[in-house]
Amino acid sequence: MKKIEEILNFIIEIEKLKGVQRKTKPVGFERYENSAEHSWHVCLSALMLKDFANEPVNIERVIKMLLIHDLGEIDAGDTIIYASETNELKGEEAAGIKRILSILPDGMEHEFMGLWYEFEAGETPDARFAKAIDRVPPLLHNIHGDGHSWKAHGITKDKVFSVNQRIESGSKELWSVMRGKLEAAVNDGTLK
Repeated sequence: MKKIEEILNFIIEIEKLKGVQRKTKPVGFERYENSAEHSWHVCLSALMLKDFANEPVNIERVIKMLLIHDLGEIDAGDTIIYASETNELKGEEAAGIKRILSILPDGMEHEFMGLWYEFEAGETPDARFAKAIDRVPPLLHNIHGDGHSWKAHGITKDKVFSVNQRIESGSKELWSVMRGKLEAAVNDGTLK
């Protein structure tokens, strides 16, 4: 019974992810997305796009990575990807994820902490694919939302292309399609 109580406490704590506002608006909405919505969206995206991974992936592990990768934002908040690759922010996210996973029963947190570090390192086929998929929804939000986040934060086309080229590490085919969509966004003035 104690383990169930600890898991329920974890479930209550992660509700806070619904209150972490991101920097993009879901397609067709004027409001900003929250991080919990993003987690759901990238997991379903990974499931649908798994056959386009460069290498065979364990989709269950990929989905686990995507479900936990933003939990540290409960403590650290969300920062736009074009400014979030700092050691300080990654340290805050790591501390946050450790705190949150420590709520789980003894031993349970180790698997998920390991997956978080694997995702961050991006060196395994599962992690490369997960990181690639993590980039897709925000790009689609901007492409189908007149570049709202790019424009609000002064993000240039060069920065968008350089940061998002990591998609190619997880799926060359997906990057080819997304690169074409980004080039079209440049041509129509959505991305400058």
